[in-house]
Amino acid sequence: MHHHRQPHPVSAPPSTPSSPLLSFPDPKRGKKRGGYNCGRCGLPKKGHTCHLPPTPSESNSSSSALAISPINVARPLSPPRRSTESVLRRALSFDDIEVPDSISSDDEEEDNVSELDPILWDVLRRLPPPSLLAAAMVCKGWRDTARRIWSAAVELRLRVPVNAQVGSVGSVLKKCSGLVRLSLRMESDVDATMLACIAFSCPNLESMEIFTSSTSINRITGDELCRFVAEKRCLTSLKMEGCSNLGGFHLCSSSLSTLWLSDLHCLSKMVFNCPKLKEISLDFSRQENDSTDLTTMVDGLGRSCPRLQNIHIASVRLSHAVVLALTASNLRGLRMLSLVLGSEITDASVAAIASTYSKLELLDLSGSTISDSGIGMICNVFPETLSKLLLALCPNITSSGIQFAAAQLPLLELMDCGMTICDSNSQSSISEEINKWELPNTAKSKLHLIYQKLIIKHGKLKKLSLWGCSGLDALYLNCPQLIDLNLNSCRNLHPERLLLQCPNLDNVHASGCQDMLVQTIQNQVSSESAALENHFTSKRSADGSKRVRVPHFLSYQASDDHKKQRRVSKRRCTVIAE
Repeated sequence: MHHHRQPHPVSAPPSTPSSPLLSFPDPKRGKKRGGYNCGRCGLPKKGHTCHLPPTPSESNSSSSALAISPINVARPLSPPRRSTESVLRRALSFDDIEVPDSISSDDEEEDNVSELDPILWDVLRRLPPPSLLAAAMVCKGWRDTARRIWSAAVELRLRVPVNAQVGSVGSVLKKCSGLVRLSLRMESDVDATMLACIAFSCPNLESMEIFTSSTSINRITGDELCRFVAEKRCLTSLKMEGCSNLGGFHLCSSSLSTLWLSDLHCLSKMVFNCPKLKEISLDFSRQENDSTDLTTMVDGLGRSCPRLQNIHIASVRLSHAVVLALTASNLRGLRMLSLVLGSEITDASVAAIASTYSKLELLDLSGSTISDSGIGMICNVFPETLSKLLLALCPNITSSGIQFAAAQLPLLELMDCGMTICDSNSQSSISEEINKWELPNTAKSKLHLIYQKLIIKHGKLKKLSLWGCSGLDALYLNCPQLIDLNLNSCRNLHPERLLLQCPNLDNVHASGCQDMLVQTIQNQVSSESAALENHFTSKRSADGSKRVRVPHFLSYQASDDHKKQRRVSKRRCTVIAE
């Protein structure tokens, strides 16, 4: 008679790849394995293959014993293989928060990559690059999260310190495989090696900015810059400072739409072959020995860049001939024109601009010698389009011209008339400011010798700048939408002749003004705020003859009145006087 041995209550069935249940070993035994016997034939199980089939009763009893055993838990035998459809998750991860797909490193197996903690991801992605590099040294989980943040980054702003090596910058850029926008603040020298590093590490770069400091020198030449732009076929925006060593260039790009170059000097040639270029800004050095031929450059610019909408050129060599070359280009889409520091730009230049480009939204002729007659032509041509007018450092403009522009341009939102109304007694300070901009001496001699008053009433004006108008002694403003007013260095403005009816003012700049004037400004802007805060509900009397102000606590529409009070409340205006 054959007796079948019953299975031990805590013993597990033979381990097979399809078994979904595993038992934990007894912690008291450690890793020692005893001599187990087969539950059917009784022979030692080591190296044994039982020839007896299991009985139904034994299978049922074994399953029931495992089901009721308190030390048996369900868990997979081995971690599932990583696939593109499903990603392993940590025990504390949240299924309802999406994070970027995990990216395995070169020195780790894909099976060891776990799902990111979304809270850690959200915290680390807010850190600046140096702090993120330091956080990657904490532990493996933080290192993986930091690596994926670098890989998922599309915009990077980096400050390169003095004596920094190009390799250190390249190691950071190499982490950002999907980088699209790059901004470098250079405190060390920049040359073609840096451009090559950027071109190699950022294949999908669309926007690049390089800003220099007083301790850095931009040694990039024109040929090196042209080669970089030609190779980066995805590049749409390029902004670079300190371009004094270009010498000359022939820029060709089928994708570039924005180009900013500053500190240009003595360029032998400037050729642009960028059919998609829409915005260009060329800032030349303030040196009179600059030999750049701006007329030829502007003439070629109109032929090779027909889609230009915004043009900014700052140079002391700007003249009426350059304006005529620009008008001959007939750029139909031109909306913003800025020709700064051109002392040879006159009223005739304004007439040429007005006859060709009648849809300008921004016009900047700061540093020119136009007069009130030129302002009259501007008002006659652009009353329905012009919203920004900048005429700073124009010594031939008077307060009458400024008032006429404010009255005839209803869409005007920004007006800059700094250093236009000047006093002869302040020639020393004015000369220092002019020397700062390095304007020719012709602008120094044409200063107004009498004090003037300015009255402006405008419904849409938001920003008004009258900095350096030392010849202004009276100012009356009625601009309900004005939010920013610049009165820096208005030394002769009398406090008793100042009236500000601008309830939405946020900032008033009054550096270099008299203390009494600053106090008057503070009193007037605070009274405007108090007038709004003391707003009461108005109700008609019973016979409808007049309206009576009713305090809020007597009104039966308390909730509606509270909403009205909240709507008209505003923050106080800030008066900046340093």
